[in-house]
Amino acid sequence: MAYFFDPTARASGSTLAGKLAHFLTRPAGVIADWNDRRITRKALSKLSNRELDDIGLSRADIADI
Repeated sequence: MAYFFDPTARASGSTLAGKLAHFLTRPAGVIADWNDRRITRKALSKLSNRELDDIGLSRADIADI
């Protein structure tokens, strides 16, 4: 069995720069996800009960999104 070893390869985030980049970009991703959910909840809140039923949701489901 043959093995290949690349001494220049590094695990993701194993360098200080990689760790710093992850530390700085993660909050931006969390904020973007929160904003996407907020926009979705706002759009769903504008739908009528019948429209929500058509897509298989109820008003109570909106808070879980």
